[in-house]
Amino acid sequence: MSKQGEIDYFKSIGEEGKIHAYNKPFSDPKCGSYLCDIGAILSLLPTPPAKLLDLGVGSGWTSIFFAQRGYDVVGQDIAGDSIELAQANKKRFGVGNVEFIRSDYEEMNFDNEFDCAVFYDCLHHSMDETKSIQSVYRALKPNGVCIFVEPGMGHSKSQTSIRVMKDWDVTEKDMPPAKIIKIGKEVGFKKHKVFLRSGGPLEVAPYYSIKGFINMCRVILRAFPLIGVLKTNIVVLTK
Repeated sequence: MSKQGEIDYFKSIGEEGKIHAYNKPFSDPKCGSYLCDIGAILSLLPTPPAKLLDLGVGSGWTSIFFAQRGYDVVGQDIAGDSIELAQANKKRFGVGNVEFIRSDYEEMNFDNEFDCAVFYDCLHHSMDETKSIQSVYRALKPNGVCIFVEPGMGHSKSQTSIRVMKDWDVTEKDMPPAKIIKIGKEVGFKKHKVFLRSGGPLEVAPYYSIKGFINMCRVILRAFPLIGVLKTNIVVLTK
């Protein structure tokens, strides 16, 4: 897979795909899960005012949410077409406290500038995730936090991932919490926490029903540390 595939992504998905991306999260069947993720991220970020670095923003919809919450946002993406969509979204929603830059998050030049950073479903597209996390570490102020919401074990082997890697030459990797934490420690992050990524409501009552019992077991298993570190959970690293 290549970085050029990531740069050309919006050309590859065509006009219909671009319209879908432009209108996310509301255009997507996973809208509810996306909004749950954003709510969880907002609850884990430092309270605004704060300066936030949003990585791999695509059409910029996450940056718009963060800006509307009150953060001063810099949204980054490697693709020029992505930045064009993000700028259009900025104009559409009338937010002034966000700017978008085209850059490679493996090689950013920021130094102690941000209170917080977010990798939302994008670190697993990197060619070198260690460089990416190291670059964000440099960008953060002392005690700054970086939040990761990434796919866990098995993502790269899914039929969808295999298809998009073949068709669009993009990178799809497993990026479980254990891997992120290990790299984070290596580049200098001092603390880490892992939080359950709910993705939406799970029925746990009536607990005596078969479905309720199974879902209750799923919650317990996903929260259990030795299993949870393999899953798609939320990781917070503190500098």
